[in-house]
Amino acid sequence: MRTAPVSTPCPSSTLFLHHLPPRCSRDPSSRTLLSISQATVQDRHGGKTRGCSSRGWSRIVSERIREHRSNNQIFASIADISLEQSIENPSLPKGDMWSVHKFGGTCMGTSKRIQSVADIVLSDSAERKLIVVSAMSKVTDMMYELVNKASSRDDSYISAIDNVFEKHMLTASELLDGEDLARFLSQLHNDISNLKTMLRAIYIAGHATESFSDFVVGHGELWSAQMLSYTIKKHGRPCCWMDTRDVLIVNPTSSIQVDPDYIESEKRLEKWFLKKPADIIIATGFIASTLQNIPTTLKRDGSDFSAAILSALLKSRQVTIWTDVDGVYSADPSKVSEAVILRTLSYQEAWEMSYFGANVLHPRTIIPVMKHSIPILIRNIFNLSAPGTKICQQPVNENQDRKSLDSVVKAFATIDNLALVNVEGTGMAGIPGTASAIFGTVKDVGANVIMISQASSEHSVCFAVPESEVKAVSAALHSRFQQALDAGRLSKVEVIPKCSILATVGHKMASTPGVSATLFDALAKANINVRAIAQGCSEYNITLVLKQEDCVRALRAVHSRFYLSKTTLAMGIIGPGLIGGTLLDQLRDQAAALKEKFNIDLRVMGITGSRTMILSDMFAAFFRGIDLSRWREIQKEKAEVADLDKFAKHVNENHFFPNTVLVDCTADTNVANHYYDWLQKGIHVITPNKKANSGPLDRYLKLRTLQRLSYTHYFYEATVGAGLPIISSLQGLLETGDKILHIEGIFSGTLSYIFNNFKGTRAFSEVVFEAKEAGYTEPDPRDDLSGTDVARKVIILARESGLKLELSDIPVQSLVPEPLRACSSSDEYMQQLPNFDKELSEERDDAEASGEVLRYVGVVDVVNDKGSVELRRYKKDHPFAQLSGSDNIIAFTTTRYKDQPLIVRGPGAGAEVTAGGVFSDILRLASYLGAPS
Repeated sequence: MRTAPVSTPCPSSTLFLHHLPPRCSRDPSSRTLLSISQATVQDRHGGKTRGCSSRGWSRIVSERIREHRSNNQIFASIADISLEQSIENPSLPKGDMWSVHKFGGTCMGTSKRIQSVADIVLSDSAERKLIVVSAMSKVTDMMYELVNKASSRDDSYISAIDNVFEKHMLTASELLDGEDLARFLSQLHNDISNLKTMLRAIYIAGHATESFSDFVVGHGELWSAQMLSYTIKKHGRPCCWMDTRDVLIVNPTSSIQVDPDYIESEKRLEKWFLKKPADIIIATGFIASTLQNIPTTLKRDGSDFSAAILSALLKSRQVTIWTDVDGVYSADPSKVSEAVILRTLSYQEAWEMSYFGANVLHPRTIIPVMKHSIPILIRNIFNLSAPGTKICQQPVNENQDRKSLDSVVKAFATIDNLALVNVEGTGMAGIPGTASAIFGTVKDVGANVIMISQASSEHSVCFAVPESEVKAVSAALHSRFQQALDAGRLSKVEVIPKCSILATVGHKMASTPGVSATLFDALAKANINVRAIAQGCSEYNITLVLKQEDCVRALRAVHSRFYLSKTTLAMGIIGPGLIGGTLLDQLRDQAAALKEKFNIDLRVMGITGSRTMILSDMFAAFFRGIDLSRWREIQKEKAEVADLDKFAKHVNENHFFPNTVLVDCTADTNVANHYYDWLQKGIHVITPNKKANSGPLDRYLKLRTLQRLSYTHYFYEATVGAGLPIISSLQGLLETGDKILHIEGIFSGTLSYIFNNFKGTRAFSEVVFEAKEAGYTEPDPRDDLSGTDVARKVIILARESGLKLELSDIPVQSLVPEPLRACSSSDEYMQQLPNFDKELSEERDDAEASGEVLRYVGVVDVVNDKGSVELRRYKKDHPFAQLSGSDNIIAFTTTRYKDQPLIVRGPGAGAEVTAGGVFSDILRLASYLGAPS
């Protein structure tokens, strides 16, 4: 209940009344101005009712009084209008003629924004409009703080309420002028005076009842509604403001919820409209009254609820909720940059999304309008060109002609900071009342159960609760079931902390085949484990419980799969040498085309060599990664000491990206030794490095076993044939049931070049020198001529074929003369090599005399379980004899290709083709993770 400040009329107030016409002295405007005069005099004479002694209040009021003394006739005309309106006594019209709008605190945050709201209202073509407004931005929190400070006997509530007064006084002064400003400031002054009196009482008592608190807090909406109504009247449109405490009647059911009394509210709305019929009504949101006329609120998000209730009472054509976003997104845009605005949502979809944490509407807001099939439109007041999201009744035939998954799955929502409670035991099975006892205990604690999942065996029941409540829940359950735990009927009451919920929402989602499979496949390929699952028969959502640390990656993974948004790979490049540097340049050149044509977004988050590394700026990583157009310059400017563990952690622990891959472009054994740990952590690995697959057999088998048991991928096509599809061809043969009998090939581009050019009278050392100068060999040609590299490729293919061989099991014919193997340098070796040309020249001449050529080959003899690397002779019509340049060639003899081997031939050396092979593996991984193939 509002009480006016008690004061004694003074000469100035009496004198002022003499200037008013008789009818005007009975009009509310005269009482308003009387209040201004009284408040001013009381302030000047040290009265107890003080509104704004230090902020220019007296001067403002005095100026307004002088203005009104010279405009007496205004009051008479206003009174005449009020009288004429009251005589008409129209009944309350209902139906599509009404358009309901709701503007939140952000929309009402400043005088400029309030003017924008007024412009939107005036531009609405509806015959009648009801506008629901919240308090100005931050004001509701300020009002709650007033109550808290007064209850805590904190004197600063006095200065705090002065801040509230000043905020509204300044806003009104920027918006209004003349009589309307005087009226509003008078009412504001009276309200503040009354609030100070009430807060003083709360301060003395040290306690505020819920009714007192609701009454205080609701003033923000009262002031917003008045300011907007006066602003609209400035444009010459009739407008009334409504204190919804006079209309909306609710029954409080708990400290956080009320139920509307629609019958009583409708009666009071009819009665209110008889007194103040208007085409435009500005109503306060958030506040209401009980049936006993005690002020209360609709609790948090109450303004949306107010709009929905009033819309239902008027049976309006639509409710528009104005906010600061373009509509409802398919996922939280702060977590998923590719989230899209949804054009439509069903009531049920919006309900589910709201329940699971999406910033849409409170679930209860939907109930009043759903009954009358009134659409809700979410619009952005700062972007009027955006069409927004329409929440309405789902058409019966929607998706009949379009069964794609993205039309069925509408959106994803998450809730963080949860804990999973698991009650488990064989004694639960078939025992009536167990679930009742569990959740009765949780209810007694007052905890909120977000999700429940129960196995059909009744062996376990698990449920999610806020992490802040789980300690009390666990203690209560242990106490309640202590006897059952001691007796072994229950095996445990387990708490799994740091969980999140991911909800997938869509109308008739579960009736569409493939949704669940696609959902879980996307999570599995992102290496994310699901702790619990729940799906109701309503078919509107599938709810998953995950580790909180995996939640953002999971959200991005499933959104990418269903919405075909960019498949983003966070990449770390190890070894920016010849091959790695070429790969980075290829990534740079292809990045734009991959995004545009295939929705593949490759972001390099780090580049490391053996000594230094550069890492992306984590703040900017969500947008870019390392700028590949200048990665070499960045390497010089911002390099830090290389740390492989730190590097891997940096690339992998960016939760904005669901998939991480490390690309090892080195030939380093130490780097290869990390593959197993990386794969265990869910990091994909791509490499041309042969050391892991040709190293110790037990380590290789362990690595491949891990790869097959998980959804983490290990691709190594470039380890054997650079850019040639040798590994994939072999795997394709085996996977389709073919049996490998024999593999023979020229696997070294360097040795292919040397023997393709070692003919006629040319010396072997001359050709080796030419190959070295052309960049075909390693810096020390002995690394190529020793045959070790070929042997590694042979062992890789042997193991792919099922042979369990060690590298030491492969006999290798080295082309490095025994005396030169100990040379201290490459230069010394090259100087001495001509001394050993004779032996190879004689062997070449002998082969040529027989119509044959020399070729350095690797052989995998699967039938006899062995392999070899050696110099062989082939007839000149053999495919191996017809190579040119540095081409590689591999022949697969299988049960299907027994008479005519399967031949794979092409360039097998060089940075461009090797980097291209690695790049191909990267795209293969992206395709496997969901990108279009």
